[in-house]
Amino acid sequence: MQSHVSVNAYALPIVKYMIAHADRLRLKIDRLANHCTVIDAGIQALGGLEAGRLIAEVCMGGLGKVTLTQDSPFKRWPTMVNVHSTNPVFACLGSQYAGWSLSHGEGKGAFFALGSGPARAMATKQKEGVEKPVETLYEELGYRDVCGETAIVMEVDKVPPTEVIDMIAKACKVETDSVHVILTPTSSLAGGMQVVSRVLEVALHKAHSLHFPLGNILDGMASAPVPPPHPNFVKAMGRTNDAILFGGTVHLFVKGTDEAAKALAMELPSSTSRDYGKPFAEVFKEYGYDFFKVDAMLFSPAKVIVTAVESGHSFHAGALDEALLDRSFDQ
Repeated sequence: MQSHVSVNAYALPIVKYMIAHADRLRLKIDRLANHCTVIDAGIQALGGLEAGRLIAEVCMGGLGKVTLTQDSPFKRWPTMVNVHSTNPVFACLGSQYAGWSLSHGEGKGAFFALGSGPARAMATKQKEGVEKPVETLYEELGYRDVCGETAIVMEVDKVPPTEVIDMIAKACKVETDSVHVILTPTSSLAGGMQVVSRVLEVALHKAHSLHFPLGNILDGMASAPVPPPHPNFVKAMGRTNDAILFGGTVHLFVKGTDEAAKALAMELPSSTSRDYGKPFAEVFKEYGYDFFKVDAMLFSPAKVIVTAVESGHSFHAGALDEALLDRSFDQ
């Protein structure tokens, strides 16, 4: 599959809007020594849900719409994030997926972050320093974006060193003054908002892991509750994950047979994972805080609808779990 859309060209107007309205959005804008632009949405700045909503749209390369409503199926958690994309594969996997590993230094002062957003589509890199720079995913998509400017989102609580920005600029083939770095700590309002806005993306990522043909995914919508923030990183991360695992709903529209659509629906929900059944912070602790020991199939929405557009039949699987959501959000 191929696309001529530029996720950077679509995302940059949102980035420029955030810079122009930084005071209203409670953002802090800085220029580093190498002239890149840093948008702080929760380290020294307060940020907020609206900043997180806009950052989520940047993450999706401007190919997704993110809204907030108070039309919730949950008694105690009324505020919901709603996500829609008519181009979900490129929005979610080609841009939003946090697939670029960036690091600098060693020991206590080392910096590490996973980069997401449209810069990934220009660099088509997964990990700095690997010999094979092009991700298998981008080869499968047949996609690489070209643009004079770019933006990257990092879920961190400190400003990256200029060496990391230099790496990003080099990989994207732009000057450092054309790089916009958006920082969203997990414990911040903006950070929590932009993570939960990945509810559609996790479904796309799991569908890809299940070897469902990406070219058959035509459209997608999703929703999840906005979690209350927590100052502790592990608990904050747990709540953002649990909002999707226990409270996320995804509706995918696909081409292909009813059998394929039904199989996808049955395998997508988080409840199919061996690690389902307790808040993510508890699962994470039991695995010694080793993210890679957690079952990868856990990261998916609670409830799924897959509609086969050629037959008109829809297949439902999974269920929302309000008790586990309450347990997580109240910890």
